[in-house]
Amino acid sequence: MKFYNRTEELSILHRAYEQSKKSACFTVLIGRRRIGKTTLVMESVSGKRHLYLFVARKNEQLMCAQFQEEAKRALGIEIFGSVADFRTLFELLLKFSMNEHYTLIIDEFQELERINKSIIGDIQDIWDRYSADAKIHLIVCGSVYSMMRRLFENEKEPLFGRLTSKMVLKPFDIKTLKEVLKDHNPRFTHDDLLCLYLISGGIPKYIHLLIASGSVTKDAMIDFIVRQDSPFLGEGRDLLISEFGKEYGTYFSILQLIASGRTTQAEIDSIIEKNTGAYLANLESVYSLIRKNKPVFSKPGSRNTRWSLNDNFLMFWFRFVFPNQSMIELGKHENLKQYVLQGYDQYSGLVLEKYFTEKISQEEDITDIGRYWDKTGENEIDIVATNSIKKRAVIAEVKRNKRRIDLDVLKRKAISLQHSLSAYNIEYRALSLDDM
Repeated sequence: MKFYNRTEELSILHRAYEQSKKSACFTVLIGRRRIGKTTLVMESVSGKRHLYLFVARKNEQLMCAQFQEEAKRALGIEIFGSVADFRTLFELLLKFSMNEHYTLIIDEFQELERINKSIIGDIQDIWDRYSADAKIHLIVCGSVYSMMRRLFENEKEPLFGRLTSKMVLKPFDIKTLKEVLKDHNPRFTHDDLLCLYLISGGIPKYIHLLIASGSVTKDAMIDFIVRQDSPFLGEGRDLLISEFGKEYGTYFSILQLIASGRTTQAEIDSIIEKNTGAYLANLESVYSLIRKNKPVFSKPGSRNTRWSLNDNFLMFWFRFVFPNQSMIELGKHENLKQYVLQGYDQYSGLVLEKYFTEKISQEEDITDIGRYWDKTGENEIDIVATNSIKKRAVIAEVKRNKRRIDLDVLKRKAISLQHSLSAYNIEYRALSLDDM
């Protein structure tokens, strides 16, 4: 699959590269696994002098021996004798950059701390001593979000305040999804596009897996997801166990409940039978996996809260795959497919609301967007988008089939918003598959 999008990110990396010819730059790139961090940085250094180091969980001495060979191959650095610790190697690489400009990429950076807790402090010490005279662009990438945030955002950590720039890599936007699908299925349907959005969530690796397998229609994508050798079946577990550690069972249960529609803490607590407030807070602020949603125009202290998953693929995985591990273990993949198909229309209708929320956010001139429901949970409105400067608002109902939308009913629901939108010019919309 060709390289798509990332124009802004490449521009940021290019500016840092040019600046590093005069003074050292330190860039951190954070993003969940499979989102394309490595592909992005390698694209940014194409044709440029660079050293790429991937940190795997292994003995420090063995890791340094491998890195020593890679430094010789990529940069021509002759290091006599074996280097047994990362501190010594990193110091040699910084010294080398005082005379030779290059980019140093350290991938899965957070694993260094697991190999040797003192390495992060060593990097800080060496960077502080040599960076003023070095001509290097240091790029560190990490996919364990909680660890990367702690290493660089906690003021008690050694590397706090050392960064030149930080990027959190996001999934592909809707425009890019359409471009990819058009390249590989020029006659794609709206249902094909929704299924790609629903399964991949714009994660480049997932899109690549689907495209490479020829799964470019809705039916083919679902077939690929549930088949016996599908890489997607164990993906949710592989992604998150390293994040959650020993507490993964409780976190998985909470994510499954949210994906199945239990979106309030009261509902979650009653099923899990304990207070999950701390777990929900961690899932939001530490792991960035869920989001707290309140009705538009609600007061800051309002407790009228619902939770949602940020990641489309994980929402699909916890809705359809995780609850059916017994089917997978028994090899009942056709049964799993039937389970997905039975719930697909209802589930995809909910995802379609998220699709249009993103589409409006990306393509229209708005200052805020969200959902609305009253204190009783009634009078729900799928999308309320506003421009507080131009005093314009869009109120929308979303369904797969436009014929099931009654704008008169929507207008009656919106009466609850009259006070908040009294000065606004309001547009009512019926949004369906036809409008994607």
